[in-house]
Amino acid sequence: FVCEITCIQSDKNKIRKSLELSLNWAERSKKEFGKSNKKALFGIVQGGIYKDLRLLSLEGLKKINFDGYAIGGLAVGESQNQMFKVLQNILPYMPKDKPRYLMGVGTPADLVRNVARGVDMFDCVMPTRNARNGQLFTAQGKINIRNAKFKNDFTCIDDSGISSMSQTYTKSYLHHLFKTEEILGYRIATQQNLRFYIWLMNQMRETILNETFETWANDFLLGYEGEKL
Repeated sequence: FVCEITCIQSDKNKIRKSLELSLNWAERSKKEFGKSNKKALFGIVQGGIYKDLRLLSLEGLKKINFDGYAIGGLAVGESQNQMFKVLQNILPYMPKDKPRYLMGVGTPADLVRNVARGVDMFDCVMPTRNARNGQLFTAQGKINIRNAKFKNDFTCIDDSGISSMSQTYTKSYLHHLFKTEEILGYRIATQQNLRFYIWLMNQMRETILNETFETWANDFLLGYEGEKL
């Protein structure tokens, strides 16, 4: 137990030193970036899983006055609960009049849950990386097109209208393309996943504007992973 506490404190001290270095670089970057109405510079909030360090980082970045604020250092090995705890700790203190960008996240469910927490922007390799490995995101849920059950499934990949390619080709055909490592298979899967993510973000934007986001989000999450917000 003593060793565990010592290791945690040691890690925290390392993160604090890195944080101070990052703030120095942030200030220098802002000066070099200059002012422009055609581009924006985001400050990246660091601090690991520690609330006090996250707030220290945020306060330093707010003094520099960036165009938006990113939350970095998550989705790199910590649990989902730890990620949500960090966001719960930091989001209430972030400027409400500037975009909030969560870096490296994530699954469709993660996007919905984090929009509910107040995040505006995301980036993630998941749509394209998972597509290359045969996992598709569809309106009916995730599917692994390499599974044998799709060998004789002649229904279209996704009939929701998200992607024209996915309405044109069948699951059986895409299964065959992946089994033979034909490049067209990767193209179809990639387009489907990218279209799905675009559709998902548009759905959230529309439901926020018409004030039905919470109802929509709960319905989506129930259908997608069996749990509400």
